[in-house]
Amino acid sequence: MAKVCVTGGAGYIGSMLVPELLRRGHEVVVVDNFMYRQTSLLECVHDPTLNLVRGDARNRQTIQRAVKGCDVIIPLACIVGAPACDKDSQLARSTNLDAILLLLELRDQGQRIIFPNTNSGYGIGQDGMFCTEESPLNPVSLYGQLKVEAEKRLLEAGNAITFRLATVFGISPRMRLDLLVNDFVYRAVFDRFVVLFEPHFKRNYIHVRDVVSAFLHAIDHFDEMKDTTYNVGLSNANLSKHELCQEIQKILPSFVFQEASIGEDPDKRNYVVSNEKIEATGYRPQVSLRQGIEELVKGYQVIPPHHYSNR
Repeated sequence: MAKVCVTGGAGYIGSMLVPELLRRGHEVVVVDNFMYRQTSLLECVHDPTLNLVRGDARNRQTIQRAVKGCDVIIPLACIVGAPACDKDSQLARSTNLDAILLLLELRDQGQRIIFPNTNSGYGIGQDGMFCTEESPLNPVSLYGQLKVEAEKRLLEAGNAITFRLATVFGISPRMRLDLLVNDFVYRAVFDRFVVLFEPHFKRNYIHVRDVVSAFLHAIDHFDEMKDTTYNVGLSNANLSKHELCQEIQKILPSFVFQEASIGEDPDKRNYVVSNEKIEATGYRPQVSLRQGIEELVKGYQVIPPHHYSNR
């Protein structure tokens, strides 16, 4: 079993990953500043193999202590998404890039890093062509630019795996409503309608539990997978926003969506993605888009309106 340090371990992905790491017998060190006042890891605090550090992933002393003796480092601490990064570009740069450079400076070369990038780095793809790990990167937002640069530095340093994650969806104890599927289903449940800007823009999707599975898979197969990057998404879910709304409407027939005749989406990414490379290592997602939508519909019966945000 490994000793794993997870920065941002009380976030949307971390709140699903940390309990699973503990269940599998790993010792876990979580660093999180709990900026959203979340209590998502309370179910884990009884476990003697969990060490919780309330601190900032950008702080040298905090990180130096947290990674000491760890076998694997999973840096999840991040300002996520284009709007959040544009709102405070200095915070975004210090968290999404500078904190990664600090990790590279402080880690022992033998310590393995598994890093979640975003496939939004592909920007605007070519019609009819799947983006593979060899496709050129053309991030259209500060968020994408910072994540792409962090990935580049990690792969240059070696002993690392990076995942270019599709748009994540699904219920987590530290819920996020700003992710596209989560947002559209939320609107379908509470507002029953959504207005689509540039509805033909496509992207790929992946359930949060399958993201957790990808990290676990990488820990188990690190030597075979290291020093390269992998797209992680549902191969049958390269959908436009219009097509996504049609899938939601199959489950919620009263949901109405309308295409805007004017205006534009500030998130300009538009691409389809191949996930064949990671599938060739034996990884397979288990949660379909439909299952995730059904889960969200049920979850939103529990979550009070306007209870969660990522801002």
